Amino acid sequence: MAFDTSGILGASPAWQGFFRVLPKVAPTDSGVLVPGGSGTGKELLVRALHRNSPRRDKPFVPINCGAIPRDLLESELFGHEKGAFTHAIRTKAGRFELAEGGTVFLDEIGEMDLALQVKILRVLQEKEFERVGGTKTLHADVRVVAATNRDLEEEVRQGRFREDLYYRLNVIPIHLPPLRERGDDIVLLAEHFLQRFCQRQKRPPLPLSPEAHAALLAYSWPGNVRELENFMERMTILCEGDQICLQDLPAKILQEVGCEPPLPEPASASEGFRWPTLADLESLGLGLKEFLDAAEARLVDEALSQSDGVKNRAAELLGIKRTTLIEKLKKRG
Repeated sequence: MAFDTSGILGASPAWQGFFRVLPKVAPTDSGVLVPGGSGTGKELLVRALHRNSPRRDKPFVPINCGAIPRDLLESELFGHEKGAFTHAIRTKAGRFELAEGGTVFLDEIGEMDLALQVKILRVLQEKEFERVGGTKTLHADVRVVAATNRDLEEEVRQGRFREDLYYRLNVIPIHLPPLRERGDDIVLLAEHFLQRFCQRQKRPPLPLSPEAHAALLAYSWPGNVRELENFMERMTILCEGDQICLQDLPAKILQEVGCEPPLPEPASASEGFRWPTLADLESLGLGLKEFLDAAEARLVDEALSQSDGVKNRAAELLGIKRTTLIEKLKKRG
């Protein structure tokens, strides 16, 4: 059977490496650990592992270990018997029971406390567990795949993660790089998201201008693919032109890559001075601090231009001390 990579996009060398490894890993029951930052696509990759495994016709059951209170996580994973604790009014099956024959995905496993890690280790080693408050041993025919945005080796050194569990999970590590390290995949993904959201908004396709293309590649994408997806959805809703131009990009991107967001054009001499309004901020997609930073940067640049780069004279034009001007220039890099 051909390996199904639907939903996974990437042409960068690192991503192509995953496409070579996944077909070897998917058919096995070996432990897989997927370290990577938030929003890098860990669950997408794990779903592909399940979809291409012999367990594909059985359940895929994800659970975010960091999103469930610690005192409830054990019950979520292993279930509980009626009366096991307050509000346990009926017997409940846990995720491992629901996933029988399939795959359990433990996302953010680095958030799990040590006491529960022991029970996960037992599931991996002995393939059995008990419900909370129960005495009957249940069998667990599941594949366990885990992901984390923490450095688990460091967590082991600090005593916050069991070493034996780490090595049991980390048989095959598949590290997902941050989006900023994936080169042209950024634009490939951006165009994919634009196409999808344009179809959803029932509007013509929105291409990226060369300037917007360059800005997306230069941005650091701290939120990774999830941040890129959110930005592209915003563009398909707010962009009024027939392509995504530099000024359409969020101020957060423009400021980081060194493109100051455009400010309202000043009123002509005959019209007199006009104070900016909240409508100006809204139309530019800027907050107050971002607007003030951009206005300050323009005035500083103008003063430096008029003074031929002489900082003493530029500071006089701005009505500030030379040391203050130097500090402002340092902050801008």
